[in-house]
Amino acid sequence: MSTLNNLDSTVWGFADTLRGVYARNKAGDVILPFTILRRLECVMAPYREQIDQVIASTSIEMMRRAKISKLTCGAFSFYNTTPHTLDSLYAAGAQDLADGLLEYVAGFSEDIDVFANFNFSNHASRLNKGGILAAIVRQFKDLPLDLESVPNERMGELFEHLIYMDFESSNAESGDHYTPRDAIRLLVDLLFAEDDQALSGPVTRTIYDPTVGTGGMLSVAQERLAEMNPQAELVLYGQELRPESYALCRSDLISKGQDPKNITLGNTLTEDKFDGEKFDYVLSNPPYGVDWKKDVEVITEDAAQPGSRFAPGLPSTSDGALLFVEHAISKMRPAAEGGSRVGIVLNGSPLFSGGAESGPSNIRGWLLDNNLLEAIVALPNDMFYNTGIATYLWIFDNTKQADRCGKVQLIDATGRKTRMRKGLGSKRVEVSEADRALIAGQYRDREQSATSKIFDNLDFAYWQATIERPLRLNFACTPERVALVAEHKALSKVDGLVEALTAFGEKVYINREEFMGGLGLHLGSVGIGLNGPQRKALWQTLGERDETADVCRIPTGKNKGQDEPDAGLRDTEIIPVGWNGRPKTYDARDKTIQAYFEAEVAPHVEGAWIDWNKIRIGYEIPFTRHFYVYEPPEPLEEIDARLEASIAEIMTLLRKVEEDTK
Repeated sequence: MSTLNNLDSTVWGFADTLRGVYARNKAGDVILPFTILRRLECVMAPYREQIDQVIASTSIEMMRRAKISKLTCGAFSFYNTTPHTLDSLYAAGAQDLADGLLEYVAGFSEDIDVFANFNFSNHASRLNKGGILAAIVRQFKDLPLDLESVPNERMGELFEHLIYMDFESSNAESGDHYTPRDAIRLLVDLLFAEDDQALSGPVTRTIYDPTVGTGGMLSVAQERLAEMNPQAELVLYGQELRPESYALCRSDLISKGQDPKNITLGNTLTEDKFDGEKFDYVLSNPPYGVDWKKDVEVITEDAAQPGSRFAPGLPSTSDGALLFVEHAISKMRPAAEGGSRVGIVLNGSPLFSGGAESGPSNIRGWLLDNNLLEAIVALPNDMFYNTGIATYLWIFDNTKQADRCGKVQLIDATGRKTRMRKGLGSKRVEVSEADRALIAGQYRDREQSATSKIFDNLDFAYWQATIERPLRLNFACTPERVALVAEHKALSKVDGLVEALTAFGEKVYINREEFMGGLGLHLGSVGIGLNGPQRKALWQTLGERDETADVCRIPTGKNKGQDEPDAGLRDTEIIPVGWNGRPKTYDARDKTIQAYFEAEVAPHVEGAWIDWNKIRIGYEIPFTRHFYVYEPPEPLEEIDARLEASIAEIMTLLRKVEEDTK
């Protein structure tokens, strides 16, 4: 039948049988659950007689599963209480095929709840009414999905291929559901690289994925740790929002002997199904730019609780990626209990989105100030199935090795790629095993090079200083300015004001106090009185910026008599915490800002000053800036030569066209 090489295309090819009953973009509703069913029965097949004996000897679910787990040496613990297989159902004939199939599915142990999430009973009925149920069963009944023919890793790849084909056919975002295996392998290698204890001797570790999808990350982590340390046991946990992906993940992990209770269904951001639990490792590829407007009340309420997972800050409601980062950090085991390591796949936005003291900036500051961020690796573009944008791997550790404390390593791996012979969606390149080893080596060795750099945490912190300049205006009641008063929403309602201003004359004043004093007397003489807001609106409307005018002074309040700032000339300066070699410490704030102002602002902007009440702290990680390599522009002579050559070529073609038309 199928070989491993053509298994993917063979299974998805069964979708052709569905034509006329199912639209092409709905084929996955049938192909995926039937693939799961066939895999489960193939895994059970070698033990089917012994399983039947266990079922006959006890009716207690827990005891059945314990005995089956012992029987299979922990490979799996599920069972089926019916005598059915797809082959036996097909052989019995089509008359009772649908009923028999539903009886078969209902006969699985309680931990196999995946078929309900695919609405399997409705699909079986629809296939039966369409006259194609027997054909589908015939195709799947001989599919070789036993463990020997299709090892667990290959089975995970098959599930992912089917997911990709399903979502490609419906123009959906398959990247929301799984991550390419080459990216996962690199992330896993980085995650395990600094955990020496996990890589030697008997050890049990837990790993959690809050956006588990089809379980690809967990499966690769389990396989990779087994390669590194055959004596290690990795217990897998995950939560998934989409029922179909949850069903695939749960069935795949059940067939590998994992506890099905460890895979849960629900929204991680609003309903943490593992509340209070901590893990040794956390992996995640949260959806890019996920909108959380519909969950804003629940998440905001959560964030308001002291010590909650979202307490460090909230990102924009249009992009919740950093919410998943905060959630993942909350799942880290305390350092006193051994600590944890976290690996997350993110796009570029979490590096720099949000200004000083915004939610994203505060979250980055929290990660840096608590010494949690260890490394960021930039992946090649065109790595993922549904996007070609820049993508990054973030590594966190709350028990950093001594030489990493207070440091962050940035690795530019954008050039470490191999072009695929045939692309899949937007995925056109992959990270080869050799490239993966080189990147992991840079990380382990703390390499300092053109593509690997190590920074202090405070290299990513900055002060945002507001720079003010004095307000200088001249004032006059010229026809053009009075016309603006007549159009003003509030001033136009003051009876007689326009006429009074016209009568005041067109003299130009360069001092606001003198102008408003004289104008006030004039308006009073004709019986017009203005309140505070109206007076302010009037001088703003009649004033024009004039660098030769007197500085306007603040007329009232605690700052009375001081220079009034010109909002139109207001500017901000971004000042690194360690600017110009100064101490990288928050305590040096005022001295650093003042030194920057005196060196970079005051010599160029006369009369400017710092508004010390508006100083803000911010954090960003300008990844590409740190790896930017200047390329000088092409010499003008070479540009001119190319232009002349192009013009000559065009002229030659035009002459040829002219000759051909004669």
